[in-house]
Amino acid sequence: MSLLQAASVLVLAFYILSLLAGSRLASKAAGRSVWLFGAARGRDRIAALGFRASFALALLGPVIWALMPDLSALSLGGWTGYPWLTFIGHMLAICGAGFAFSAQMAMGASWRVGVSNDAVGELVSAGLFTLSRNPTFVGQAALLIGVALAVPTLAGVFGVILFIVSAQMQIRSEEAALLKAHGEAFTRYTANVPRWLRLP
Repeated sequence: MSLLQAASVLVLAFYILSLLAGSRLASKAAGRSVWLFGAARGRDRIAALGFRASFALALLGPVIWALMPDLSALSLGGWTGYPWLTFIGHMLAICGAGFAFSAQMAMGASWRVGVSNDAVGELVSAGLFTLSRNPTFVGQAALLIGVALAVPTLAGVFGVILFIVSAQMQIRSEEAALLKAHGEAFTRYTANVPRWLRLP
């Protein structure tokens, strides 16, 4: 594993730690937990498990590949020989992590990790939320794709696919909760801002 590949994995690890630390600080500020995955049921529970598994795969795939590079079941072989692909992946990972973290900070007191009809915050529609209704997921997806490009492993690719599927499930539940809580304001917002990303 090259230094740039290792740096890409460190970006992912740092983001995960920042997410956990941010959740803890937000919980203290709110006086209650903002980590709602523990109470998730049904489809939301599946999405919660999918998110955890996707980040675990994205992180562990490169680590296992570095420790056992001959383990072909986890490596995509030829992809690892292109420095330009590693560079693109690394930059995408950095941009994705920054985008996701900035979106989380912009949510302020409305930051939640998971869905609950009893814990819906204020509707956030400014800043990055004018480009996407789900900028955190956009950033996280870019982060995982970047790491998968920088350090290509089957585990990382599966992690990206699993994340996107889980995000789609989570978004459906979040939109239902936001519509119930904010009504016409959320309907107007969805009419003007795309679910994923507004392209120039």
